[in-house]
Amino acid sequence: MTSLTGLNEEIVRSMSIGAVFSDFVGKINSLDFHRNADLLVAASEDDSVRLYDIANAKLLKTTYHKKHGADRICFTHHPSSVICSSSYNLDSTGESMRYLSMYDNRCLRYFKGHKERVVSLCMSPVNDSFMSGSLDHTVRIWDLRVNACQGILRLRGRPTVAYDQQGLVFVVAMEGGAIKLFDSRSYDKGPFDTFLVGGDTAEVSDIKFSNDGKSVLLTTTSHNVYVLDAYAGEKRCGFSLDPSPNTTMEATFTPDGQYVLSGSGDGTLHAWGVYTAHKVASWDSYIGVVSCLKWAPRRLMFAAASTVLTFWIPDDSDSSTLPEHTSQ
Repeated sequence: MTSLTGLNEEIVRSMSIGAVFSDFVGKINSLDFHRNADLLVAASEDDSVRLYDIANAKLLKTTYHKKHGADRICFTHHPSSVICSSSYNLDSTGESMRYLSMYDNRCLRYFKGHKERVVSLCMSPVNDSFMSGSLDHTVRIWDLRVNACQGILRLRGRPTVAYDQQGLVFVVAMEGGAIKLFDSRSYDKGPFDTFLVGGDTAEVSDIKFSNDGKSVLLTTTSHNVYVLDAYAGEKRCGFSLDPSPNTTMEATFTPDGQYVLSGSGDGTLHAWGVYTAHKVASWDSYIGVVSCLKWAPRRLMFAAASTVLTFWIPDDSDSSTLPEHTSQ
């Protein structure tokens, strides 16, 4: 697999499917790449958590979580440990999230507190803190080493959260298109800045910082994608997607922050230039409407998923056929 150097429009346009994993039974709920290791984790409606070696396009491990399910997922700093939110049994146990060891399939800790489903989950890039946003209208700040949450923000609507790459700032998107920025070390003092996504008051289903911290990427429940200047809050560009009534879509930055990729409700994938605001590429996803989409942090590769997981890599050929699946 090619390393990440000199990404440009030609390379983006050349991306094509290099591996397919089609052995899921149900929709894939979320994906996460490890920041430093060549690993990807996927959580699915079939209650599975699956760990992949992305350098060799190989499934390493599958664990099943029938009691709580597997909804949102993210890596901790350790390559074989993840945080996974529960799909069900929240009311009976209150165990909204679990700290899991993929190495020996053990639950290292339960995190209790959220009363409704967790819809956003992210790990601090610098320490053992992580954040969760829930349909119970709270954002909770946690520490991997402690069961109880360390802080609560009570907000309107469906809160979506993300840390910047330095772990100094986190962003919360909430009802009415409001985007609030907090200092991670003094979030209890309230946001230090608030932006509004002009004209679109739909709830934000996903939010991400670019690696350089200069841009914020939003995907809304009204099927729009926006890139905002992270300092001034101004809209750099915005793109409309075909609607998909039953799927919440995700967009992703390339690691250099120059391009944005997104799925669409017609089963296509698209790439745009952030600073030019023009479309760079469109592809057939081959797997229907893509609900999960993430570019690998250190590779010329992105992962796209529906009920099938695909790895996309640069390809100089013009082949339009779907590669053989490599799941087993």
